[in-house]
Amino acid sequence: MSEAFNAMMIVDQDGKPKAEFRKLTLAELPDYDVLVEVAYSTLNYKDGLAVAGKGRIARRLPMVAGIDIAGTVVESRSPDWKPGDKVVVNGWGMSETEWGGYTKFQRVKPEWLVRLPDAFSLQDAMAIGTAGYTAALCVDALEDWGSITPGGKEVLVTGAAGGVGSTAISLLASKGYTVTASTGRPDTHDYLSGLGASNFVDRASLAEKGGPLQKERWAGAVDSVGSTTLANVLAQTVYGGAVAACGLAGGMDLPASVAPHILRGVTLIGVDSVMAPLAKRERAWKTLAQHLDAKHISSIARVEPMSSLPALAQDIVAGNIRGRVVIDVNA
Repeated sequence: MSEAFNAMMIVDQDGKPKAEFRKLTLAELPDYDVLVEVAYSTLNYKDGLAVAGKGRIARRLPMVAGIDIAGTVVESRSPDWKPGDKVVVNGWGMSETEWGGYTKFQRVKPEWLVRLPDAFSLQDAMAIGTAGYTAALCVDALEDWGSITPGGKEVLVTGAAGGVGSTAISLLASKGYTVTASTGRPDTHDYLSGLGASNFVDRASLAEKGGPLQKERWAGAVDSVGSTTLANVLAQTVYGGAVAACGLAGGMDLPASVAPHILRGVTLIGVDSVMAPLAKRERAWKTLAQHLDAKHISSIARVEPMSSLPALAQDIVAGNIRGRVVIDVNA
């Protein structure tokens, strides 16, 4: 395996990050204990920002982009993994401080790996990817809190047509929850209904500044938008309800009041997928294996070649991507 292979790299050009394809060899990869032959990666919003040059995602350069890996162990110095093992890697600083998945081979730390559930192929795993795994973390967190009930009051999902939102809707609906989807694209309603959404809210109504306490509606919510949207969701959550927040597509600010928290006992649960401990990761993938409808995997995702990454990155940053994009790193 001495031949060179393609990788999508973020490099420094005149003091600014720039994405370009470069050839790598195994000798250039990090000196970590497990060598994985990558089959697929994914396109997430953070990946789009990195490749499109819209922000300093990579904190050291050069950097192999891509925050997800699905592949097969080729070599291992760890007793926990052996050649032939099918594995998934999500987060752990890949594409920021650690080299990521847009490459045919990558070396990773053994503690980053999760064994691929038997229910999924490597392509399935990346149709789910960090977005779907994060959705599962959110659903697990809401169920642990105990404010949502199958068949009970509505559970809201913001950013519904995106990767996190699509998977969250499928998981919640399969568990019997009444799901309302927030989206600004009426053309996605049929798609979201097919995933299990029962009702719809125009995202514009949640993006406008609202009062600190609004009419109670949501028993719980999965929010990937943040900012004013999250503030309104909290203000509309029922007494004792909870919101699992995992994204900031609408901004990092939170122009909210403490009123929902101290007058209605509403809880804001922060959900981190990057550094989540192994037990949470394994539970999330178990949730996905048991409750993600197999038919939805194909409807949520499409496969694109790594050569199309520059154009795809522009699309996801512009909000023009529905569901998930699987990246075939060998095409």
